[in-house]
Amino acid sequence: MSNWTDYLARHGARFDTGSFGMDFGVPHANVDALASGAVLVPLVHLGLVHASGDEVAGFLHNMFSNDVAGLAADAVQWTSFNTAQGRMLANFLLWRDGDGYSLAPAADLAPAFLKRLSLYILRSKVKFVRPPPEQVLIGLAGPAASDCLARAGLAVPESDMRQAVSGSWRTIRLSGELFIVDLASTEAAPVFDALLSAGAVESGSASWHLAVIRAGLPLVTAATQEVFVAQMLNFELIDGVSFSKGCYPGQEIVVRTQYLGKSKRRTYRLGFPVPPAGASVGAALHAPEFGEQPVGVIVNFASLPWGGEALAVLPSACVAAGGKIHVGAPDGPCAEVLDLPYEVPA
Repeated sequence: MSNWTDYLARHGARFDTGSFGMDFGVPHANVDALASGAVLVPLVHLGLVHASGDEVAGFLHNMFSNDVAGLAADAVQWTSFNTAQGRMLANFLLWRDGDGYSLAPAADLAPAFLKRLSLYILRSKVKFVRPPPEQVLIGLAGPAASDCLARAGLAVPESDMRQAVSGSWRTIRLSGELFIVDLASTEAAPVFDALLSAGAVESGSASWHLAVIRAGLPLVTAATQEVFVAQMLNFELIDGVSFSKGCYPGQEIVVRTQYLGKSKRRTYRLGFPVPPAGASVGAALHAPEFGEQPVGVIVNFASLPWGGEALAVLPSACVAAGGKIHVGAPDGPCAEVLDLPYEVPA
């Protein structure tokens, strides 16, 4: 991967080992391009894992919340690995990759996630590699993203949650404006250059975080590990759970929550009109009517020049009541609830 990291260094990349993020010298450079153009972001905050072996499909199917065994060759899916109590140890994107599968959990919990998952292997013919040293992920987001991919010579999947392969380049389409390119590290620099020439602009992790927040796609990180069940993160709304597959760790809790309708907390999108002191992943949220007791927590956060946006788990009743949401303390910076691209059940 040295060619890729050397390339990024020549472009002025700065890496934040604490947040597993990066930028190109200016934290919010080109974030405005999300409105009408396309931003190009090295996805260093994701920890790529490759799974292979004769029994890999059945093993992953029995471990995760979604139907791995039935995954089409060109499909990708959201899924999760949970405790027996249904709490997420990790959630991630999963896709077919040759004879195996690739998984992309948060980089800051990937080692612990893989260690926990490996405890279940026993005699199964399954092998995990993390990180595959020859592979990198690049994100492309914005209304011009698909046009940039096409002009750069990369295949563009025809529909959401599908992948298309052109040579050794794999393009994953999360939505009409959100793509991931999975490719060899030796080819990352020329592909990055080609996408810049096609009209994309380089940007840091904040731009990607903002794009996925607006798409309503939560990511569990080390700060929120083992805090949420699937419905709290709207995971069944983004097709991250199969209710027709066999057993997996935590299934009983997830299914019971679904069919008994007992999820009183959901993920909402918040906007901060001014830069909010104390806002970060894992920060507590308060509502005045609940006094000193926190009512929610920030799942993902994008710091912006004019304020910030977040995905946060909050009581549905609190949001329905239209009360004020404050971060960090009952009198902390105030947030407003913004729309998501899908409907959150009351």
